[in-house]
Amino acid sequence: ILAGCATTSSNVATVGAYRDSIDLSGRLSVNYQKEGRQESLTGNYDWTQRPGRVDVTLANPLGQTIATIEVTPQSATLTQSGRARVSEADIDTLTQRTLGWPLPVAGLRDWLQGYAVDAQGQRFSASPARNEVVTQDGWRLRFVEWQDPDAPQPVPRLIHADRAAVGDIQDLQIRIVV
Repeated sequence: ILAGCATTSSNVATVGAYRDSIDLSGRLSVNYQKEGRQESLTGNYDWTQRPGRVDVTLANPLGQTIATIEVTPQSATLTQSGRARVSEADIDTLTQRTLGWPLPVAGLRDWLQGYAVDAQGQRFSASPARNEVVTQDGWRLRFVEWQDPDAPQPVPRLIHADRAAVGDIQDLQIRIVV
């Protein structure tokens, strides 16, 4: 289910520094329990990140767009076909309200490049030898596979993100192929 290909632009070379501008695509899989029922979804994503803005397009496995998300420092907006646009002050509130589970877009800005902020508020830089961290907001991240594991700062290819509970969602698991 996680087999998929991804592309990265020249803005995401396998060199060491964090980049404010990246273009990525890949696949994601989400599994969780809600009200005692197991729920899941899989699909594709396109991620465009620029200073002060993130645009995410979510598509079903056949490539049809199911939602677009626009995030700026002032607001987050979700657009779905046939539905009114929904806006909130931040992305976590927006995704929880509209998707029923928190898509961690704020954290993904770092995670997709192999970084995170750990539970103590310290900057974490993942590598094949140091590939697991619990984030400040409670996500357990495992950077499982790498685009080029021998690069000075490898870029992740497969990320597992897990949270025990978020509101009425239990056992939330997100698998991201970059």
